Amino acid sequence: MLRLTALDVEDLAVISAHMQDAVLLAGDMRYDPKRRQFVILANRFAWDETDTPQRRRTGLHFDRVLAARTLNMRHLEKDEVLSLLSVTFAESDAPSGEVLLTFSDGATVRLTVECLECQMTDLGPAWAAKAVPQHPLDEDDA
Repeated sequence: MLRLTALDVEDLAVISAHMQDAVLLAGDMRYDPKRRQFVILANRFAWDETDTPQRRRTGLHFDRVLAARTLNMRHLEKDEVLSLLSVTFAESDAPSGEVLLTFSDGATVRLTVECLECQMTDLGPAWAAKAVPQHPLDEDDA
């Protein structure tokens, strides 16, 4: 089980790699402006587990969030399945900036943050994954 914290871009890249291909319901994301926190509950593919394909229930949260905006998500119902592709941070006025959560099919969540404070925590035991996520190669990668 993993518990990771990100306070800079390099740390967030590690969390992003572990969260790549996590699946979640649109309703499993929540922004609490009073607590200034954005939370996701997802079933992450355990890339760190090399013996057998596994998934784990994982919590990902960002603190010091000033605003949360979505793009290409208005049509989503709370039970719509999303696949997380990456989590990145762009500093705008140090230490503040924007966190971008990119999902398949062009859906994104943009968080305006005072500073980067993120934590990823596995919440329970793993279970067998039905398949290993596949990413087709771009022509440039071939």
